[in-house]
Amino acid sequence: MLFVIIAGLFFLPSEAQLCSGSLGDPVVNITFGNVSNGDPGVSPPAGYTYTSSSCPDDGYYTITRSTSGCFGNSWHSVSADHTGNGAFMLVNASFQAGDFYVGRVTGLCPNTTYEFSAWLMNVLLSPSGIQPNITFTIESLSGTVLNQFNTGGIPVTVQPRWEQYGFYFTTTAGNPDIVLRMRNNAPGGLGNDLALDDITFRPCGPVVAASLQGSNSAIDVCSDEQQSSYDFSASISPGFVSPVYQWQVSTDSGRVWRDIPGATDLIYQRLRTAQGAYWYRLTVAENGNAGITACRIASNVNIIRVHNDPVITAGPDKTIVRGEQIKIAAANESGGGTWFSWTPPDYLNDDSILNPVASPVSSTLYTLSAVSVFGCRSEDQVLIKVVAGIFVPTAFTPDNDGKNDYWQIPFLDPAKGAAVSVFNRNGQLVYHVKGAVVNWDGYYNGLPQPSGVYVYHIRFRGGTADMKGIITLIR
Repeated sequence: MLFVIIAGLFFLPSEAQLCSGSLGDPVVNITFGNVSNGDPGVSPPAGYTYTSSSCPDDGYYTITRSTSGCFGNSWHSVSADHTGNGAFMLVNASFQAGDFYVGRVTGLCPNTTYEFSAWLMNVLLSPSGIQPNITFTIESLSGTVLNQFNTGGIPVTVQPRWEQYGFYFTTTAGNPDIVLRMRNNAPGGLGNDLALDDITFRPCGPVVAASLQGSNSAIDVCSDEQQSSYDFSASISPGFVSPVYQWQVSTDSGRVWRDIPGATDLIYQRLRTAQGAYWYRLTVAENGNAGITACRIASNVNIIRVHNDPVITAGPDKTIVRGEQIKIAAANESGGGTWFSWTPPDYLNDDSILNPVASPVSSTLYTLSAVSVFGCRSEDQVLIKVVAGIFVPTAFTPDNDGKNDYWQIPFLDPAKGAAVSVFNRNGQLVYHVKGAVVNWDGYYNGLPQPSGVYVYHIRFRGGTADMKGIITLIR
């Protein structure tokens, strides 16, 4: 029992020989996708056959999202691939040891170091079974070995466990194409059963270390005037002859990176941006290869998270009669995690930190301040006007001359919820509003009402005494 690889694709092993410098983005990233359409997506090497069964026999392989109950439960039950969101290759080795994959890899850069890595699992449960033992070899097209690594026996584990193996090599100055050779050193039989996932092929180079404002790797800032420029800097260990630098930014957590125009030095000054999470890194390549993604290595990531200021409102201005109390109708649209305060604090009853009850003795401008967990601030104000009483005009002249055309009650705040009714001399209701601005134009049902005396009735809620009186409509 052994494992297989995709024809034309590649992977590698080595727990101890992974790149110790900085890596670039994967040039090859084989995850085996999923098996929703039943297509294995691979071409078997000689001596291996694809099967849709999640328990392949000797000399067979499959692409699956899980496996369990195989061969009398002699294999691990594997419920997910290495990352937990896709499929993996599962192989039951053939009986004869030897090369099971030889493939040519193209599209590499000359004089560039690359790392191959892959995640492997010995799926056998029996400690007496045959352990998978794989040798990976990178060769030039002429057959010169550029590097080689042997996994040794991949041990049995009590629980299913993915382990990363890998090694690196440097392409030649001429034709950078290479041959990847994989050999099964163990015979088939009882054991030598293996799962394979997440094969990557990435450029490797000197250490590129980037920092934000000297030492930070991530900071939170606000989108208002507090957001100033921020400086990124980087250092590179020896190894490049003529390096070319390019700062990049990602706004989707590193899935897609784009070059920042003009940011081609070891220092980059970031200007203010809109709300969002911005990831930054420096990429480096030898002069002449900088425009080829497969040649670049990248620094560690630095993150700036820009947060919006709290969105609050202190509510509309209000009018009260001296001695009354009123609840401020403030609102917060920012969600949780915001701290509020009011100034001045005098005459505020903390019925609610956001909607307190105010009872000022004179007209007062209250300021609502909000501070988010990230230190972002906002302010809004509400004026509570204090009057000696509610003045009700006793006459108006709706003759469209622009003067006194409406019957209004200036200091009757709609927030009081008062019901205002006007009756003619026959007791007919000709005007009515509740909890709204009083603004009668002298019409009823679209018809102008005649000159004369009308009776008004103001009914307050909350136990305040009603007000009654007369008004004169003059045309």
